[in-house]
Amino acid sequence: MITKETIQALVEEWLEKGDYFLVDIQMNTGDDRIVIEIDCADGVWIEDCAELSRFLGEKLGDELGDYELEVGSAGLGQPFKVHQQYVNHVGDQVEVLLADGKKIVGTLKSVDADSFVVSTQEKQVPEGKKRPVKVDVDKTFAMGEVKSTRYLLNFK
Repeated sequence: MITKETIQALVEEWLEKGDYFLVDIQMNTGDDRIVIEIDCADGVWIEDCAELSRFLGEKLGDELGDYELEVGSAGLGQPFKVHQQYVNHVGDQVEVLLADGKKIVGTLKSVDADSFVVSTQEKQVPEGKKRPVKVDVDKTFAMGEVKSTRYLLNFK
């Protein structure tokens, strides 16, 4: 029987040769399906997914025959699952969903081990003025205090 740890070790062995990183491995009991998500700062190429799939097939041999193997990218609109995804999207527009359900949209400015900073625009009334103006405001979030963060596609 194949374990998640076995799959992870083999995927990490394959990942050593390039710029890809592991995002997620899903093995549903009773489903006989293994789903592996990888990502890269430059995007995921179908040829590399196929190469990883062949690599796993060679390493696992007949044992893999009982499973349906799916190797793909994490997906652009999907919530970030690992720290490296935050790092790859510094400078990009993101949507942060807070624990209370509030959404914050802004530019991901920086990331460290346990938090990240998003620059948003808010209307504020400057001292001595009557009309509000938009100003950039940096907001820091702990990784554990948000439900999700995802990259926002911009078609402008």
